[in-house]
Amino acid sequence: MDNALSPSPAGEIAGRVASLYVYPIKSCRGISLSQASLTPTGFRWDRNWLIVNSKGRGLTQRVEPKLSLIEVEMPKHAFAQDWEPDNNSNMVVRAPGMDVLMVSLAKPEKIADGVSVWEWFGSALDEGEEASNWFTTFVGKPCRLVRFDSDSETRPVDPNYAPGHFAMFSDMYPFLLISQGSLDALNELLKKPVPISRFRPNILVDGCEPFAEDLWTEILIDNFTFHGVKLCSRCKVPTINQDTGIGGEEPIETLRSFRSDKVLQPQKKPQGKIYFGQNMVLKDGFGDGITKTIEIGDSVFVLGKLSSPTEAAT
Repeated sequence: MDNALSPSPAGEIAGRVASLYVYPIKSCRGISLSQASLTPTGFRWDRNWLIVNSKGRGLTQRVEPKLSLIEVEMPKHAFAQDWEPDNNSNMVVRAPGMDVLMVSLAKPEKIADGVSVWEWFGSALDEGEEASNWFTTFVGKPCRLVRFDSDSETRPVDPNYAPGHFAMFSDMYPFLLISQGSLDALNELLKKPVPISRFRPNILVDGCEPFAEDLWTEILIDNFTFHGVKLCSRCKVPTINQDTGIGGEEPIETLRSFRSDKVLQPQKKPQGKIYFGQNMVLKDGFGDGITKTIEIGDSVFVLGKLSSPTEAAT
């Protein structure tokens, strides 16, 4: 970790990593970390699990906003580099009115076929009947908990934006980066400020101008190069209070006034999209002996950037 903000020949310094987050179960609450282990498909443990309905379709807060009330706890050392679970390692899942659910981190033997999330369709590891009953009771309809089977499945991201890259159960890309400046600029316009949890980023950067991340095509954090591939188009999830599971109109309505495709890229035909954050992929940095982690306080260097949001990939 860097101890001082200082210019580097590597590029323009933009700020520091202020927060890091993983969301082990897709659309459930995140975990704030002091350091995160990197993999080509995202931070370790991020969106490894998915709740599916009776047809195998992944559930998200878009349809089941109460998923925001589900808390996930990983073992104390799960985020340390090279830590491996044993037979006594569990993910702990909690929700209001429910008994605690313990999900073993040992690889399940049962396979769930016909699992789908967005454009992807394949098989996954089934976490068993106890987990199924727990989520069925809480959600109020038949559900199962499945884990991405990285030994037998891959999920390519959109090759038009990042050919050769893969994700697990994240929406589209391995990493989402947002700046504190962007959140602050939004909150100045809102009657009631919203926390960063509404936007579910992996990396929160502080010290840069609002929406500077729109322009970043290549950044360096520690010894790792990330490519900004596409502005993040937002759905209704940011309107859901993550503490109550209750939706509203904001902050999407306010964002529409200055973060829509119509405003940011007036030269293109508008599609009604609203952007907040930058989707990223990890370029390299997995040589032998390299510590595969980034941590709070790491400097963020900009190696490449656009001159205007009108140039940004959407």
